[in-house]
Amino acid sequence: MPKYLLIMRGTDESNAAMMANIDEMMAATHQFIEDMVKAGVLLAAEGLDDPGQGVVVDFSGEAPVVTDGPYGETKELFGGFFVLDVASKEEAVEWARRVPAARGSKVEVRRVPGSDEVPQVDR
Repeated sequence: MPKYLLIMRGTDESNAAMMANIDEMMAATHQFIEDMVKAGVLLAAEGLDDPGQGVVVDFSGEAPVVTDGPYGETKELFGGFFVLDVASKEEAVEWARRVPAARGSKVEVRRVPGSDEVPQVDR
């Protein structure tokens, strides 16, 4: 079965709304994870630390440039992910529609190509 990545994306506003109801959000997320485990589709799930604690390595110039977060130009921040093993994109989208998320958040659904789909380098 194909794998799909559900990418959690939020804004400063949606992240603040989530933090304002963190106990409720955590309970709903825990239940969502349990539902995916029971359905046998969850491969991995992780949340990410505050973006202000991260760095960006930018390869735009001649040499990589490292910049500390937060990222003032970013409108949406990648906040976490779920990796699902499901039969189709449609099934992945149905799970994405069930993600407990604050208003203004988005969930991006992306297929993870299998190793047989990645170009091989002759050695």
